[in-house]
Amino acid sequence: MIGHLIGAAGAVEAVALALTLCRGVVPPTINQTTRDPVCDLDYVPNNAREMPVRTGLTTSFGFGGQNAALVLRRFAA
Repeated sequence: MIGHLIGAAGAVEAVALALTLCRGVVPPTINQTTRDPVCDLDYVPNNAREMPVRTGLTTSFGFGGQNAALVLRRFAA
């Protein structure tokens, strides 16, 4: 936990996504204790998970309507 970074939050998310793509470790959704039975998504609850990731999406929603989306993809060298 690093607090609210205001305008820098999107940059930190982009770095986290790039690390996920490079290392193949998906960060957890912390403090998820109850799973919604009508939602069949895997939120990676409470513990990071190793898995191959080729493409990721990060979205940022700022105060005053400043919004952005970034898609990163891993390419073979």
